[in-house]
Amino acid sequence: MEQLNTSPDYDKKDRKPKKRQNPSFLYKMRNNYKYQKYFFIIICLLLPLIFYIGIRILPTLFTFNVGFREWNLLSTGERPFVGLSNFVTLFQDEVFLKSLLNTFIYIVIGVIGQLTLGITVALLLHKINRFVGLFRVIYFIPYVTSIVAISWIFQWLFMSNGFVNDLLINLGFSQQPFLNSPDQAIFVISAAMIWQSIGFQMVLFLAGLSNIPEMLYEAADIDGATPWQKFWHVTVPLLNPTIVFSSIIGMITFIQVSFTQVVNMSMDGSGGPLNSTISVVVYIYQTAFQQYDMGLASAATVVLFLFIMGLTIFQMKVLTKKFDY
Repeated sequence: MEQLNTSPDYDKKDRKPKKRQNPSFLYKMRNNYKYQKYFFIIICLLLPLIFYIGIRILPTLFTFNVGFREWNLLSTGERPFVGLSNFVTLFQDEVFLKSLLNTFIYIVIGVIGQLTLGITVALLLHKINRFVGLFRVIYFIPYVTSIVAISWIFQWLFMSNGFVNDLLINLGFSQQPFLNSPDQAIFVISAAMIWQSIGFQMVLFLAGLSNIPEMLYEAADIDGATPWQKFWHVTVPLLNPTIVFSSIIGMITFIQVSFTQVVNMSMDGSGGPLNSTISVVVYIYQTAFQQYDMGLASAATVVLFLFIMGLTIFQMKVLTKKFDY
């Protein structure tokens, strides 16, 4: 004998579940596969968003708050609101202004250098058919090597009795101070940064080159274009999205790695000689964890944030162009 369903949601006449006039959200979730799918997707999207807000947005807002306060890491008393006082102190500090200028030099030299060498290596590898994988691995190895290890190797190469000075003396040139010189040290550190990032830029440009249709080069050949004209009027415009992406990522990377390489390659480990290699991130570290002035360090962080945002907007406005062939 068939057992009757006594649930209030069951229609005894039609022997089917009753359709509710205004079903609740939980009822829809329990009985509708489409709602269950959407709920799962929303949960998967919300978890990374909550994590990002927790480790990025909230600390950034907290840093803005600290930047407007007198906040010593060792004091346990009240941390009063001081308005723009920390920012005024920063722009009256010659060391901070020097670090800001050095950071700008690191970015300009580094981004131009790594883009130029990255696209050069990518074009050369794009033209050969043999040992391409081997060359890619060789150029990419420095990018995955420890920054500290590369910094110490470059420091050994450019020390007063290092390999480069030995080579210069054997060629008849005078010995150079390199990392001990306020005029040369920043360029040696920039060279180490550029050399390490060539592999990453090469991969990006190889991906961009593979997306350029070969028929455009064939059409240029028919028109009698020279190799330089094909590069300038076909390759560069179609690589524009890759160039914009590489320049922005390169700029942010140079600001980040300028801490590790400056600390490991400068003669006193703090941006010397005579603050000639100090970057903003090194200045922030020294202010926060050696002088324990979190208010001033947070104000410098806010300035660095605005500096990066301004440069990024400038790069996107200047470099982003649309080409249609």
